[in-house]
Formats: sequence, structure tokens, C-alpha cells
Amino acid sequence: MENGAAPTKPVIVAIDGPSGTGKSSTSKAVAAQLGLSYLDTGAQYRAITWWMVTNGIDLDDPTAIAAVAGKPEIVSGTDPSAPTITVDGYDVAAPIRTQEVTSKVSAVSAVPEVRTRITELQRTIATAAELGIVVEGRDIGTTVLPDADLKIFLTASPEARAARRSGELKGADVNATREALIKRDAADSSRKTSPLAKADDAVEVDTTELTLAQVIECVVTLVEEKRAGK
Repeated sequence: MENGAAPTKPVIVAIDGPSGTGKSSTSKAVAAQLGLSYLDTGAQYRAITWWMVTNGIDLDDPTAIAAVAGKPEIVSGTDPSAPTITVDGYDVAAPIRTQEVTSKVSAVSAVPEVRTRITELQRTIATAAELGIVVEGRDIGTTVLPDADLKIFLTASPEARAARRSGELKGADVNATREALIKRDAADSSRKTSPLAKADDAVEVDTTELTLAQVIECVVTLVEEKRAGK
């Protein structure tokens, strides 16, 4: 920084949207390019779901889930080039991506006590980011960080999203993945607490016809314009 130059104000960027829109890849790349921290909020919900599954909590019983929502200690590393997540000191980056956790995360995420707990954690991390942070999820711009400097909502057709997801989930059937995504969207969009929704002041980016590099470039430009006060 040059002598006398004003320090850059931390910028908080909220990126929301359903899965398969390129949210994680875009958010990580944008954060790395701009020197910001990065937070995958979905991983936190997966982590608490993994803990519940591992500890034999009855996931058909919201009261049972609510009763233990405060127990696991979830710690998220915010380096975009190597994000980490631990539960009670145990590295869960791999186990939280299993089909067992994926199929149960919507049920756990819908419990208000779980959302309150994780939302507080997310706000604490975002506030502590010295240079700013890119936070990705489903309700960041609407619920978690409604005062974010920039809100972006990524969309894509169900077909494009399914193709991307089945590419990530090795050997997955595209049609089955598409059905699962639509079902997940419906669950996330209709839940009472913090549903998946686009904030009124969010910039919508349809990624269906865009390459990942184009999406990243688009979002980086939006952040830079925001930083420049445009």
C-alpha cells in the first residue's frame, strides 16, 4: 500500500443459488483472485448433518435434531485455495460429501435451531474477515448477510446443473441427478426458515450458456465495480 493511501474497505460478497450453478468453483476462484476469504456455508450444514448421522440422531424427529444442534464444534478454514472444515477437531471435508449426508442435509437444514446456530457462526466468520469475504450458500443475501456489499444469485437450467453435478459425483446418472436437484430445490425453496430465495437487490447471473471462466470474470468485474464505488 502506498503511503497515505486509504486502506481498501473490506467487501462482503454473498453468492446464492441452487446447487449445480457453479457457485463453489466461482466463489473460490473470485476470492482467490481478489485476495478475499471464502466460506462455503453448505459445507457447514453438511458438517452438522454428518455429526447427526454419525451420532445416531433420529433425523425424522426435528425435536431430536434441535436438542443437539449446539453440540458439535464446527470450524471452517477460509483460505479459498485450501478451504477446510472440521467437526470436533476431525477433518470432515471428504465424509460430508457422501450420498448419505447429501440425502439428509435438507431435513437437518430445515430445523430452525440448526439454522440459527449455523447463521450465527457464518456471521461471526464474515465479520472477522479483515479484507472481506465471499460467502456462498442459499440464503446469504436474504437472511445471513442482508447488508452484504454485493449480492449475486446464480441460476442455470436443471439440465445444465445436472450435467455439472453428475460430473462432480463420479458415475452419477444425469437423469437421477436432475430429479434429485429438482427435489432439493423444492425442499429448500419451500422450507419455512430461510428458504432458498433471490434477494431483491441481488444481481442475477444465468450460467447455463457460460463457461466457468466467464462466470468468474463476470463476478470479479461486479466486485471490482462495487469496490470502486460504481
